[in-house]
Amino acid sequence: MMDSAQQPDQPAIEGAAPKVDKRRKLFRLLGLAVLVAALVWGAYYWLFQRGLETTDNAYVAADSAVITPRLAAAVLEVRVADTDQVQAGDVLVVLDDADARVELAAAEAALRQAQQRFAQAQATGRQLGARVAGASADIAAASARLGAAQADLARASDAVARRTGLTGTGAVAGEELAQARAAEAQARAAVAAARAALASAQANRLAASGTADANAVITRVPSQAADPDVRAAQARVDAARLLLERTVIRAPLAGTVAQRNVQAGQQVAPGAPLLHVIPLAQAYVEANFRETQLAGVRVGQPVQLTSDLHGGDVVYRGRVSGIGAASGAATALIPAQNASGNWVKVVQRIPVRITLDPHDLAAHPLPVGASMEAEIDTRED
Repeated sequence: MMDSAQQPDQPAIEGAAPKVDKRRKLFRLLGLAVLVAALVWGAYYWLFQRGLETTDNAYVAADSAVITPRLAAAVLEVRVADTDQVQAGDVLVVLDDADARVELAAAEAALRQAQQRFAQAQATGRQLGARVAGASADIAAASARLGAAQADLARASDAVARRTGLTGTGAVAGEELAQARAAEAQARAAVAAARAALASAQANRLAASGTADANAVITRVPSQAADPDVRAAQARVDAARLLLERTVIRAPLAGTVAQRNVQAGQQVAPGAPLLHVIPLAQAYVEANFRETQLAGVRVGQPVQLTSDLHGGDVVYRGRVSGIGAASGAATALIPAQNASGNWVKVVQRIPVRITLDPHDLAAHPLPVGASMEAEIDTRED
């Protein structure tokens, strides 16, 4: 009975053997296919993907200019709005210039006064020069008078001496001798007066020379513009004129207006941010790579980038222009303290600056903050 019961199972066992062989064959084929795919992928990676470092932690950035006033004034006019395109030198904001004009007028008046004082000092110098020359002439005249008086005194003295010798002989009367002596005394007095006049003339010339020298300190410069007082007054005029020019705020560079927070009639203070001008044509990408990816990254290596804004069909070309000196964690307001006992190592990200091709930017502009995907080819230095 057992033989009769086992007889129906024998065909089933015999039919299962081909199925097992077929399954093994399929597994071998599948394994072969997986091996071939792995080899193909390895070859593809070795030939095309090796040396490519990618990240999607990348964003568009630009060195924007913050527009601020340099003086306190009321806003008269705002000529731009957000998203406006401006060129370098375009007027952005106009401030009230009344105070600046008053300051400039006062500085110009002070400059004219300084110029007049210098001109007056020059005229005084010419007058003092003439006075010195006149004093010199007076000295010459006094010297001549002194010489004449001394000659008269010599003659008078000689006459007295001759008459004194003849008095005993009776040839000269006593009255004549007295007259000669009187003439001698008068000549001696004239000599003393001449000497006093000469001393007075010399003192006058000395005083005039001192005053002329003191005045020459003011006028002893190459020109009126070189006078210290005139230069100081001119500097105040230049500062006032510069202050007046600063009431018209212009764009320092070409770009797009953003974050405008100023209105006409608003009172602004020096240094208060009014708006931003972002040069989108000079935008760059800041890509944050893991520190384990940066071993082969060098400045100048080519980069291919795509943006979420334009999709993968638009490819931007770029170059690595710099590698950050610190990670974001190191420069954070509260840096991480890894000296605690529960420290967990975290792979840091280092910013890499990528300069974009200006032609690609012109064809497909990117706003600041847009997300990017970057791929650096480290096979090229």
